[in-house]
Amino acid sequence: MKATIERATLLKSLGHVQSVVERRNTIPILSNVLIEASAEGSIRLMATDLDLQVVEQVQAHVDTPGSTTISAHTLFDIARKLPEGSQVSLTVADGKMLINAGRARFNLSTLPRDDFPIIAEGELPTHFELPAETLKQIIDKTRFAISTEETRYYLNGIFFHVSDDPQPVLKAAATDGHRLARVTVARPDGAEGMPDIIIPRKCIGELRKLLDEVEGSVDISLSASKIRFSIGNAILTSKLIDGTFPDYSRVIPTGNDKLLKIDPRSFEEGVDRVATIATEKTRAVKMALDKDKITLSVTSPENGTAAEEVPGNYDGDGFEIGFNARYLLDILAQVEGDTVDLHLADQAAPTLIRENDASSALYVLMPMRV
Repeated sequence: MKATIERATLLKSLGHVQSVVERRNTIPILSNVLIEASAEGSIRLMATDLDLQVVEQVQAHVDTPGSTTISAHTLFDIARKLPEGSQVSLTVADGKMLINAGRARFNLSTLPRDDFPIIAEGELPTHFELPAETLKQIIDKTRFAISTEETRYYLNGIFFHVSDDPQPVLKAAATDGHRLARVTVARPDGAEGMPDIIIPRKCIGELRKLLDEVEGSVDISLSASKIRFSIGNAILTSKLIDGTFPDYSRVIPTGNDKLLKIDPRSFEEGVDRVATIATEKTRAVKMALDKDKITLSVTSPENGTAAEEVPGNYDGDGFEIGFNARYLLDILAQVEGDTVDLHLADQAAPTLIRENDASSALYVLMPMRV
């Protein structure tokens, strides 16, 4: 194989594929990226961790078609340090790859292409398109609530399902047992009859990175066990989490009768300020509600106390409730409007948070004892 490619093109493409590769691998071939140069003048790069696979096709000048595999992180680091604007020549012979760019020369070991594992997709009967912007919004507004607890593996991703209530919609939800985030969008054509799926955290992270560089729509094809995203020149294929997501609708409160309307920015800044003295053990921020007056406070046995008043619109009965400061800040960071509605019941009941009744995103936060 012999091919020449622009350094910027190679670097950008390697940036997409190499992040799938785990740093520590017991199987040497999984540390490598598969490079295939075709006579049509393109190079295909592929990386996998056996659960997730990224393939990207880029333009190149190909003298001799061929394929090989080479350490993904090493090649990425080399491409990163090569001079800007340089042409990178890749030549493969006798189990080695010779890389030439400007005055720099590298001679690296390769592994045979035939040993490289490829995820078999099988049939992907459900097929639809989603605008890249919509998919970005879904991910940003839910992924912070994905659980990192490995024992509850079925919570280690975002749950997607369709329903008819009363219009046909696609819903995405994530929860870690302490908070829930859900986004509802109009159901795209082709998604009817789609199986309920849980997309793993790592796939969500890689997908979000790729979405930053595309406009337009993303092609999505899926079955009950696999999903494939076609994004620009890249194709991301992932296994889905084999588990049952809990019936989260049961924890969304419907009878919370106390309504607090508040400016999300001043609320966020107030929580952040008083939480400065909170320790890991006492991440709780206490919120005392009175008529149009909200007092945020933190008491830390090691550091002392902090309090701040923030303006809010509230005319229910006064009471106190505590929240995990980080969880509250994660939710407020996703609110884009000028006001946010907190539907409260009492100090032990979950609180419903949303921008307004028409908002596509909804959050539920469990209180803490303070």
